[in-house]
Amino acid sequence: MKVFVQSVNFNADPELIMFVETKISTLEKYYDKIVDTEVFLKVQQTSEKENKVVEVKINISGGEFVVKKTGKTFEAGTALAVDSLKRQLRKHKEKQRARHV
Repeated sequence: MKVFVQSVNFNADPELIMFVETKISTLEKYYDKIVDTEVFLKVQQTSEKENKVVEVKINISGGEFVVKKTGKTFEAGTALAVDSLKRQLRKHKEKQRARHV
């Protein structure tokens, strides 16, 4: 699975990019037909502490899943997004199994 990481309005640290790629690559355990993944890391210009936005778009055969999470750090936002995507991929896989039974 290919993982594309893009940072918007800032330069991402290589360690952050590696962290995001390893977290996202764990999703292959839950659904093996993932084509590719796009991750957008953004910093919102607000006075709030939770101004880091992580947006993940997963392309699968026959559709896509998009999750947008906000947190104090990109690591926290990525973890929240991955947890949400795990649930969505499990649900999608169960629906497919139910149709083919």
